[in-house]
Amino acid sequence: MSDDSADLVRPLRVADHPFFRGLDENLVQLAASRATDHSFKAGDIILQEGKVANEFWLVFQGKVALEISSPGQPLLTIQTIGPGEALGWSWLSPPYRWRFDARAVTATRAFAINAKALRDTLEAEPEIGYRFLMRLLPVIGERLENTRGQIMDLRAV
Repeated sequence: MSDDSADLVRPLRVADHPFFRGLDENLVQLAASRATDHSFKAGDIILQEGKVANEFWLVFQGKVALEISSPGQPLLTIQTIGPGEALGWSWLSPPYRWRFDARAVTATRAFAINAKALRDTLEAEPEIGYRFLMRLLPVIGERLENTRGQIMDLRAV
């Protein structure tokens, strides 16, 4: 067994992910209780544009490409994310549909947290919700900036 495959079976905890460090302990516990551990092989699809966004993903190991597809065009990679990063924000606002594809570039391990439970908690606890959203806002901003960069690159061609 290679070192990479050994990492894919090592016990992990939501509380160990950088996204949740320093956030409200009750929120961390809720997220942990609603999280499922997933492993993906290189090439596996994690999220698919247009499908229902039911999870908030935390990447622990591996690399994930965020991609946009367009009929008759090759896939466009917007960003590649890795360990310690969050994946997906489409679960936050209706219609709760993924706005991009996510594909494992390498063997990847990630936790999927139930989005409805998370949304309900963030709404019921506005202070916790605010802190969570302030943590997520830079992720959203970075994705938008990377998308803008890709569009500018396409225009230059």
